[in-house]
Amino acid sequence: MPTQEIPPKIPEEIPEEIREIIDDFDLLDDWDSRYQYLVEIGERLPAMDAADKTEANWVRECMSTVHVAAHRIADTPSRLVYSGDCDTAIIKGVVAILVRLLSGKTPLEVEDTDVDALFKGLRLEEHLSPNRHVGIYAIVNKMKGQAQAHAAGAT
Repeated sequence: MPTQEIPPKIPEEIPEEIREIIDDFDLLDDWDSRYQYLVEIGERLPAMDAADKTEANWVRECMSTVHVAAHRIADTPSRLVYSGDCDTAIIKGVVAILVRLLSGKTPLEVEDTDVDALFKGLRLEEHLSPNRHVGIYAIVNKMKGQAQAHAAGAT
């Protein structure tokens, strides 16, 4: 597969936390390098507690087996910390990015996070199959749903 050059193009209005992630990827010249970096990020994702690998935390819409869980931070209960796992290297990398991006936020901040800007900046939709693209958004929706459940006091 020939490598494709990826020109940097980040709109100014992207939040700094998302810009930092995109900037990390922009240091890499082609999709093959970005793919490998995404795999490496996934390899560094802390192991998810087996007790969190439940039906409630399973992202059913994903082709891969993906679990994500949100917990309140003990000393700052208004904020959440996420964990996740996946059996596919590339998607595990995406889960790791989402865990990094959404952890430490309040449920409202999670809901307001512009994940579309992140995915567009990384140009994932251009390089992943439509099924994988649907699965990635299912992960986001699960994480945002978990935040909403915490906001409603359901967890």
